[in-house]
Order: sequence, then C-alpha cells, then structure tokens
Amino acid sequence: MVNYEFWFVVGSQLLYGEEVLKTVAERAEEMAQHLSKKLPFPVKYKVTAKSSDEINEVIKEANYRDECAGIITWCHTFSPSKMWINGLAALQKPWCHFATQYNREIPNEEIDMDFMNLNQAAHGDREHGFIGARLRSARKIIAGYWQDEDVQERLASWMKAAAGVAFSKNMRVMRFGDNMRDVAVTEGDKVEAQKKFGWQVNTWATGDLVREMSLVTEAEIDALMDEYKASYDIATDNIDAIRYQAKEEIAMEKMLKREKCMAFSNTFQDLYGMEQLPGLASQHLMSKGYGYGGEGDWKVSALTSVMKFMGKDSNGASAFMEDYTYHLVPGSEYSLGAHMLEVCPSLAEGKPRIETHHLGIGMNEKDPARLVFEGKAGSAIVVSLIDMGGRFRLIIQDIECVKPIMEMPNLPVARVMWKAMPDLRTGLECWICAGGAHHTVLSYDVTAEQMTDWARMMDIECVHITKDTTVEALERDLLVNDLVWKLK
Repeated sequence: MVNYEFWFVVGSQLLYGEEVLKTVAERAEEMAQHLSKKLPFPVKYKVTAKSSDEINEVIKEANYRDECAGIITWCHTFSPSKMWINGLAALQKPWCHFATQYNREIPNEEIDMDFMNLNQAAHGDREHGFIGARLRSARKIIAGYWQDEDVQERLASWMKAAAGVAFSKNMRVMRFGDNMRDVAVTEGDKVEAQKKFGWQVNTWATGDLVREMSLVTEAEIDALMDEYKASYDIATDNIDAIRYQAKEEIAMEKMLKREKCMAFSNTFQDLYGMEQLPGLASQHLMSKGYGYGGEGDWKVSALTSVMKFMGKDSNGASAFMEDYTYHLVPGSEYSLGAHMLEVCPSLAEGKPRIETHHLGIGMNEKDPARLVFEGKAGSAIVVSLIDMGGRFRLIIQDIECVKPIMEMPNLPVARVMWKAMPDLRTGLECWICAGGAHHTVLSYDVTAEQMTDWARMMDIECVHITKDTTVEALERDLLVNDLVWKLK
C-alpha cells in the first residue's frame, strides 16, 4: 500500500516583498505540521506559489507522484488567479480549496495596513474561488478556522475520499467465470470503468481456481483453521466442509495476490470442479479488505474494496449486501438484507458462528460452510453503482440499521435489518426510479458526503436519497441529470 500524503500549496505573489513571503512560508509550514498530527494522512507543505511557473511545476509533480493523493490550496494573501489557470487545468488529483486564515481573531490594537496586506485570505480565497468556478473544476471547498475540530473532521473526511480515488486507480478485479446469466444490472462497460475509475477487470476460469486448490497443502489448511477458530464460533460438526472452504480461500488469495487484485467475483452458475460455492472463504477474504461481488457483479466487488479502504483503519465496516425481503407492517417497516452466503463479518454484532447448511441454489455437491450473524445497529448508507449507458450513476441511500426485530432461527445466513430513508415505501420508490441495483455496499464507516465527494472526483453522476427526499423531487433531479450528462 502507498503511504498517501496531501500537498499544501499556498498562494501569494511577488508584490509583497521577501519579508511577507518568508512569513507566509513559515506559517504554512506550521499549519501543515499541526494538521498532520490531527488528520489521517500527512499534510506536506510544498510551496508558496508566486508565479504560474511555480504552480505548473508543483501540479505536474503532484500528478506524477503516486504518494500524492490530492492537493490542498489556500491563499494567505491575494494570489492572482490567472497564474493558476494552466496548472489547475492540468490537475489530475483531487483538489480541496481550504478557505481559512492564519489568525482566528482580528487584533484590535495591532491591525494596520501591514497586517491587512499580510492577512487577506478573505480577499485571496475569493479570487481563487472564482478561477475554480470559471474552470468548472471538481473541487471540495472547506471553510473555517484551521485549528477547529469540526473543520479538521471535514478535512479528514475529504482526505479519505481522495485516498479512495487513489486506491481505486490501482484496482484490479478477478472474475471467476462470467456474470449470472440474463441479469442486466450486473453488466457494465469494463473499458469505460477502467477509464473512469482505473479498475482493471478480467476473467479467470473456474478451472484455474480448481487447479490452484489442488496445490493447497493440509498444513496450510490447518493454519487457516486456527484463524477461523480464533475469530469465530464453530457451530457445526461438519469440519470437512470448513476445511474445504479453507482450501478455497487459500487458493483464491494466492491467485489474488499473484495478480495484484483487491476484489473478486464469482457465480453459483459456474462451480465447475468445485464441491461448494465459496461462502466462509469469501467472507473471511472480505474481512481482510478484499471486495466481493456475487453473481459476477464486478462493479459492486470493486466498490466494496474501495469503501473498505476509505473506512476505519483502511479496512472499515463496509460489505457486499443485497436487499432480500421487506417487513411491511404499518409503523414497523424494515428491509432485510442478506445474501445466500457472502456477507462480511465486519458488520457483525457479536462473534459470528460457522455453520453448515444446504444451499438450494447452484450446483453444490455438498453443503457449504458460512458465517451466520446479525448486523449491528447504527446509522449507515447503502450504495449502488450502475451503468446508465454512456455514464455511471452512483446511488446513495441513508439508512438506520436496527437489531433484527425477530430471531429468524431457521435463516442460516448473515443478515442486517434497517429502516430506509425517508421511509421504506418512499425510499423504495426513489431507489427503483433511480435504477438502483439489488446489490449494494452497506457501510457503517463511510459517509454519504464522502461518497458524494468520491463521485465528484471521479466525474460521475451521484444521487443521494435522504430523509427529506420525495419521489417528485427525485424525478425532476434525474431528468435534469439526464440533460446535463448528455451535454458532457
């Protein structure tokens, strides 16, 4: 993994003289060092830019350096925006315009024209803001005092989204077989996805995995079984089924590492030479940060891995999810999310159990082992990425996860229950109106604002369903979006 950093580029000009420029540079370095201690990634002061040449050079370097995940600009003094045109037009990294100033208060006794000339961020940031608007540049604007906690929290949130973009640009997805037959929403333009997101999506035959499985040793399986026992409760006597899942996991991870892939997909329609669909195997791989997509859904697979990286400690509580069924009792309306086997244990409330049950779909010769658990309560989002033909659309819905209102003792899969915003029926109508898929990424860690920022950085359409959304307003927004995106 690259140790990402963010470059602090401060705007000024030569008219102020060397003493002022020296003060600006010293303050910029102080601010960068202070923010580095508070934020999830280091802030590296690069330059007090005084000319178009300096701006061009630092932006060319930022584009080239893999460790630079984005730039943060601030104008301590007045920085004429025409100096920024060529550099910003060439910028290929996420950009945050930080509208702040060095001093918190106006000093009543000290303020004079020298103070005004040095401390005119209120002046400089408006000039800087104009050129961003004039260039139609995708940028995040964060205003406030640089030492305030809420401002730092917003910067940290933006940083994670920007790091998610950098991570995405190197994403490789391994598809074991093709998509589930006749399904529309899991299809998509892989060439356009690589152009937009950086995702390299390729297929490996199920037979390649079967051959890799034949090379797995009993000692390797024993070692992984010890991991399973430490992480999960064994709630089945069918140890052979668990060992078979371990064999599948070891083989898949070897292939993923060899091909530098961080996401994978498979389908129950293509299990050639395998006894079981990977269940526990896929779940444990997801717990390590790998993305997964069922039925060959490579888009949700890659998105899962990206959102895991954007979450807590670079492997947060984000997981492949599917809307399965509804509870439509008036005043008690909930969605039940699950999948036939593959939900990541990062969502679990308590310690997951390894169980073995019959799977009545696909060509399983034997009953697959899987993790069974209830999801935890808390605010979350579900996110879907769909191909609209000529463009991608990211759909985000706010949800409130709850402890399942019933035990469901005969449901042998991991499950999460939630209230959709603004309510189940309105939210469902909005989701369907926008074309949202049945496969999503559910995340407790990544916020709707971060995913909106990520979509802006990726230059794709974004739809957000909130507690205030109505079907009528969403229909109007989608109509406008169609017109706008056709012009792009």
